[in-house]
Amino acid sequence: MVMIRDLAQQAMSLGYLTLESENQLRRMLTTTKYDLEDLNAFMTLQLAAMSGLVKQESRELRKQESFSEIASETSC
Repeated sequence: MVMIRDLAQQAMSLGYLTLESENQLRRMLTTTKYDLEDLNAFMTLQLAAMSGLVKQESRELRKQESFSEIASETSC
């Protein structure tokens, strides 16, 4: 079974959190019991994402959508 700390470590080592991993983390945090090590790993991942050390696919997709909307609005 994959643990929160495993997903957090993977994202930290890659510098990237995929949408699939982000959704899996969300499910795990709301539906499973986890220990202090998992919670600490998740908090470390959050801090890394906030500081830009880890990019989030979900945020990258939102940026692309925003740029597309702006481009289509300015071309009219």
